[in-house]
Amino acid sequence: MASPEERPPRGPRPKKRFGQHFLTDKNIIRKIVRAAGIEKGDLVLEIGPGTGALTEGLMEAGANVLAIEVDRELIEELKGKFTEGFEVIAADALKLSYVDLSRQRNARFKLVANLPYYISGPILAKLLEEREAFSIMVLMFQKEVADRIAAGPGGRDYGILSVLSQVYTDVKKELDVPSRLFFPKPKVDSAVLSFRVLESPRAPLDDERFFKSVLRSAFGTRRKQLVNSLSSLGIEKGAAHEALTEAGIDPARRAETLNINEFASLAHALYLRKKQEKMP
Repeated sequence: MASPEERPPRGPRPKKRFGQHFLTDKNIIRKIVRAAGIEKGDLVLEIGPGTGALTEGLMEAGANVLAIEVDRELIEELKGKFTEGFEVIAADALKLSYVDLSRQRNARFKLVANLPYYISGPILAKLLEEREAFSIMVLMFQKEVADRIAAGPGGRDYGILSVLSQVYTDVKKELDVPSRLFFPKPKVDSAVLSFRVLESPRAPLDDERFFKSVLRSAFGTRRKQLVNSLSSLGIEKGAAHEALTEAGIDPARRAETLNINEFASLAHALYLRKKQEKMP
């Protein structure tokens, strides 16, 4: 006989094409709700509610839930299960404008989501870009991805998502979630991170898009010294060397050794150079 965590939940079956793994443990759900600081009357945005196990926990805590779900079969299931204080929108989470949604509701959301593994990186990048729509985000990732997001400088886990997450939010690892607590059981464990959105970036940025370009260039060839890896920005080696020196950074260093303030200083020095190049 299958153990309780291996038994399928009632209702629609999980679909592989949507990367669905339904959380089955109520204790983990309570911890996620607590991590988000849910209080009565809160407006919560939930991405990918599945069969509604986490939705139920949010609503029991007094939240009004606006759910985003792409699976129309699950939408019908959710509409039958929840009524007052619940709304579901049929949409692709990667294509929705969260800023528009927030403005329509005249409120910042608390975001809670058990993200499909295959879109976790792109969706986090989008959420950070539209962070003004949220006060806090509590998100579940594949454990390996969560470790990369929360990583600090100096190791191979540290990368673009680490820097972007930490420049715009306070990132905290809340809990690990064993694979056996999902149906179907994934091949890897998961982890829950909280992101408390900062009112302004942790370090001053001249241009956020340019800052991201600097990060992509720096980490794109992370084994190279920064003076060489920055060439993909269209900046000559001599100019890159000067910008690094101005920012107080040894040109021989590699991207994974820089902290957020150093990346901001480097981006500023490079931004001024690019701006000067465009001047007559």
